[in-house]
Amino acid sequence: MPRRYWNINLEEMMEARVHFGHGTKKWNPKMAPYISAKRKGMHITNLTRTARFLSEACDLVFDAASRGNQFLIVGTKKRVADSVARAAIRARCHYVNKKWLGGMLTNWSTTEKRLHKFRDLRMEQKMGRLERLPKRDAARLKRQLSHLQAYLGGIKYMTGLPDIVIILDQHKEYTALRECITLGIPTICLIDTNCDPDLIDLPIPANDDNRSSIRLILNKLVFAICEGRSSDIIKP
Repeated sequence: MPRRYWNINLEEMMEARVHFGHGTKKWNPKMAPYISAKRKGMHITNLTRTARFLSEACDLVFDAASRGNQFLIVGTKKRVADSVARAAIRARCHYVNKKWLGGMLTNWSTTEKRLHKFRDLRMEQKMGRLERLPKRDAARLKRQLSHLQAYLGGIKYMTGLPDIVIILDQHKEYTALRECITLGIPTICLIDTNCDPDLIDLPIPANDDNRSSIRLILNKLVFAICEGRSSDIIKP
């Protein structure tokens, strides 16, 4: 049983289409324990298990947030990019919602240099210094700033590797997942019926293609993080 009540119910998950998996021909046999049925050529995820794993994930992020741990949320599908940004900002999490740049974590020293450059350019723009440059130089730096904002804007305040990474699509964010595995960073990840649960520290069986499904899972996790951040638990 979860230590806290996260208001996770099967009816809400069904309405969000969390239970719809991929076609039966596009499945990973390792997902068999998380599948309850086949319907019209499609696997159906066992929502009872989803609720259990989601509750465990909420407990985990609540405890981590109460200790001041830092989270990185990764979800670069266009249909959920805005939701990822809003949810992450609400919970004071870092996020990547446009494109994962290879080596973002495993080559952290290079990422730090990019972030320093990004911060410097933002300050230059804020102070109005870019406008005083020759037009060609100003245009070049503005393009560079726009590029950095798109790809690093969600981690601009990140000063080190995250403590936990939340991944919303195992296949699309596979590079990010491999970097977490290499560095030993714990991961929480939505796993659809074509995923490999063995790669994840805490998998949440769920539809990772439907916007409603992704948003429901993400919002539950973010709520738990917010609760943890505002809790009175004494940090060690």
